[in-house]
Amino acid sequence: MRTSRIPVQPALVGFVLLVLVLTALSYAVGRAVGPVAPGLHRVEEPKGPGGEEHGGMPGMHDMGAGR
Repeated sequence: MRTSRIPVQPALVGFVLLVLVLTALSYAVGRAVGPVAPGLHRVEEPKGPGGEEHGGMPGMHDMGAGR
């Protein structure tokens, strides 16, 4: 009896293997190199008047909103 199996295309198998190899390679290089910016850390936003957070994008200084 014949089994009705879907044939796996060699190109698909090759593509999946290529993706797996490139992922493993990039992971290994990343582990070997280490952090790109070791001094990079999160900066706390200053609070607005009265200790409340002002929200919005930092450094925009109101940009004329509410005119």
